[in-house]
Parts: sequence; C-alpha cells; structure tokens
Amino acid sequence: MTHKLLQAAKNGETSVVKDLLERGADINARDAAGRTPVLLAAHGSHIETIHFLIEAGADVNLRDDRNDNPLLHAAAAGKLAIVKLLLDAGADTRLTNRYGGVSLIPASERGHVEVVKELLTRSDVNVNHINNLGWTALLEAIILSDGGEDHQKIVALLIEHGADVELADREGVTPLSHARSRRYQEMERMLVNAGATR
Repeated sequence: MTHKLLQAAKNGETSVVKDLLERGADINARDAAGRTPVLLAAHGSHIETIHFLIEAGADVNLRDDRNDNPLLHAAAAGKLAIVKLLLDAGADTRLTNRYGGVSLIPASERGHVEVVKELLTRSDVNVNHINNLGWTALLEAIILSDGGEDHQKIVALLIEHGADVELADREGVTPLSHARSRRYQEMERMLVNAGATR
C-alpha cells in the first residue's frame, strides 16, 4: 500500500491518495530516497494533491535523504503557488538544504522574484542566514547571477527586508565588492544607497 500511495502522490492522483489513506496507508511514508507523498506531489507540481495531503495532516517539514523538503524544493524551483500553500500550512522556514541554506537562498540565486517576495513578506525566514559556503541570499543573488533585472529586483527586496549589506563572505569580500568586480552597476548603486561602504 505504501508504494501505491507514493506513486499516486507522484502522479497527482488525489482520489487514489484519498482512498489509500482511508484504508490506513501512512501519510508520511517514504520512498527509497526518503521522499514523502507531499514532497513527491511537490516535485510533480500537483497542487490539488499537495493541498489534500496538507489538509489530511501530512508533515510538510520532513526532509528526504538529500535534505530536501516541499518548501526547499518549491522555493528553489520557483513554484510560487506551492510555496504559498506551504507557508499557509506553517512550513518551518529555518530548515536547511544540503548546502546549509534556507529556502530564501536558492530562490534568490535562481532569480525567482515572486518566491523571494513571498518568503520575505509572508514568513519569518532569516534574510541574513549564512549557508555552508559562507554565503547569504544577498551574496548568492550577486555572485551566482548575471546581474540582470530579476536579480536586481531580488537584491532590492533583500535590502528592503533587512539584508546586512556589509556581511562578507568567508574571504572577507562584501556584496559591494562582488558587485563592483562583476561591473553590476545597478546592484552597486543599490548597495551604496543602502549604506554599503566597502
């Protein structure tokens, strides 16, 4: 029954999921990679199935063998509707992925403007969380981007919501220095306006 439940969640077959749960299947069962039904449904972007599983009491915070969970996956993949559902369900924004980063960091790095906005305005995510690489969301939005419009919007959002513009990486290189070395002039301007001095 566990295999059937996991497969149904993965395929977005909500009625099958409902039937199997009514017959006693474990709502937080895991596959060989440690993924729960709600995480598999998130991978498949099956909104209805995710919503049903949440309503039925699924634990949205459980992480798989790669330290991924529904919120971490959805934020990194730019799945805004799923991020909203999970925040409504009280997903824990302090949980980290395999790189030691909270959901805000990969969302910022990958240029998911609306997801970043959602996390900053509707959750208690730590805007200055530092991952295993020694980087914050602000540093990743600069270092791992092309300096384009979406990442400019993200830098502006992070600053607006309290990002520490002087918080440097492990080598002591600040966001402003990274922006300058990449000739990201708009980001440089925003950082200086926010009080960055080095």
